Amino acid sequence: MNKTGVAAVALVMVAGNAAAQQYPSRPVRMIVPFAPAGPTDVIARMMAQKMTETLGQNVVIDNRPGAGGNIGIGMVANATPDGYTLLVVSSSFVVNPGLYASIPYDPEKSFIPISNLAASPNIFVAHPTVPAKSMQELIKLVQGAPKKFSFATPGIGTTPDLSAVLFRLTTKTDVATIPYNGAGPAVGAVIANQVPLGCIAMPPATPHIQGGRLRALAVTSAKRTPVFPDVPTMAESGLPGQEADTLQGLLVPAGTPAAIVQRLHADVVKILSQPETRDRISALGFEIVASSPKEFAAQIRAEVSKWTKVVREAGVKVE
Repeated sequence: MNKTGVAAVALVMVAGNAAAQQYPSRPVRMIVPFAPAGPTDVIARMMAQKMTETLGQNVVIDNRPGAGGNIGIGMVANATPDGYTLLVVSSSFVVNPGLYASIPYDPEKSFIPISNLAASPNIFVAHPTVPAKSMQELIKLVQGAPKKFSFATPGIGTTPDLSAVLFRLTTKTDVATIPYNGAGPAVGAVIANQVPLGCIAMPPATPHIQGGRLRALAVTSAKRTPVFPDVPTMAESGLPGQEADTLQGLLVPAGTPAAIVQRLHADVVKILSQPETRDRISALGFEIVASSPKEFAAQIRAEVSKWTKVVREAGVKVE
């Protein structure tokens, strides 16, 4: 590189460091690509409140729902990379690249990951009248009655829906998925025994399992959840490679200065370590993750690859 090029790089670095030292000097916008009141919105508002305190500037929630999160995610992908536009995503962020013919972002190139804040496994459930009390018993039951059984899920392309699809592909069982418009209707369908089985994110299913209205068969986490320590994982149930959860991640546009990325990550880890935050997030059915930017980037790469393969093998499509 010639002297002019070196000088230009040095100037950019100095400008970036200066901007980071002054950051933030005005309110920060946090985009949530879903409607208010869902788990991603609830966690985002919790983080925004705490980050307002740590940053010394208001962190304002901006809900931009639509197209499975693609509208809001696309907005941030094209935002100025100055630390004043943040993005909180759910698992649609890693599923959409395989689910849609085109999306307004590249999950690896359009953003810098800050952290996977928290995650919740999906859980396979059954109506109490279903004879199966384990995943292996369920496999035998479904194999003995092809086309009779089906899974209620929160919607096409959600990780619970794809977890049920992955179960069908792995076990080669003739069990359909019935996608509903959200977790609430899916849970209600199984409770009413309109659909005998369900695969749902754990938070909305938890009170109904505890109340005996649903039977838990297995969780999709790598290890058992403290909420249901007696419920085995899919791997323990003889179905390895079925791990899936609903992530809650924080990202910024690609090109955001490294010093700002480091500041945001440090603040997030500090917030997530606070007992009050941990208790509030645990009450929603999520477990704190607080991963590093590098760890979250690796998770994004792995999950995009995994879910794209599942979507293509199953021929899952969105309208």
